[in-house]
Amino acid sequence: MKRILLYLLLVATSVGCGTRTRQSATTPPAPVEPKTYGYTVKNSYPHATDSYTQGLLFHEGLLWEGTGQKGESRLLKHDLTTGHTEKVAHLPRHEFGEGIALVGEELFQLTWMENTAHVYDLATGKERRTLRFPGEGWGLTSDGEWLYLSDGSATIRRLDPTTFERKGSIAVTLRGEPLDFLNELEWIDGKIWANIYTTDHLVIIDPRSGVVEGVVNLEGLLPETERTPQTDVLNGIAYDASTGRIFVTGKNWSKLYEIELFEK
Repeated sequence: MKRILLYLLLVATSVGCGTRTRQSATTPPAPVEPKTYGYTVKNSYPHATDSYTQGLLFHEGLLWEGTGQKGESRLLKHDLTTGHTEKVAHLPRHEFGEGIALVGEELFQLTWMENTAHVYDLATGKERRTLRFPGEGWGLTSDGEWLYLSDGSATIRRLDPTTFERKGSIAVTLRGEPLDFLNELEWIDGKIWANIYTTDHLVIIDPRSGVVEGVVNLEGLLPETERTPQTDVLNGIAYDASTGRIFVTGKNWSKLYEIELFEK
């Protein structure tokens, strides 16, 4: 039922809202109506169909990817110019990898239900330490100082990257309603972008208020001709801060896409 309500919220956003009535002085302010965006594809790159994408990030010319599934969870490093891929780490077989994020020279990789985060040295790929945390891990991003973790609910946790101690939380709302199924996260120009699990939508969140300020409809991004029975949902957002490029892909997708948004 939650997924049906979530879909209706997103569809309502994508088609716009109805007329608004004048508010009295005692009436609470109307929920923020998010902007809606479409997309154009600027470039596409091959993506391994055995990569169950859980996290993406772009740093100094390289695309980093964390993948999931027990026994198959890895940390990968891609050079999009040459097409070369390097396996940096392989998680223990009993762990299910999730989102990744970078703070300074440390790269963090979540696990789903194992309450463990792996911390790697960015330069060498060697694991420096592991951190424990309560609850599930889904998506992870950073503003350069703090980590932000999603767990499939409407709440994003702000964490200390040294200890993984919770330092605050963000209650995410879309048009005044809690927005569940927040998945992969990316910090872009002061906002948190999030995949909404099982949908073809991204949302753009104000981290100060938790309000969804934008909804991106990526329906039709992966053509039907590229889909197989193993193709799963849209997941993965990466941002190249030096050029403004935005990359997206999905679980077991055959393509990684560079996209550009336009407001509808």
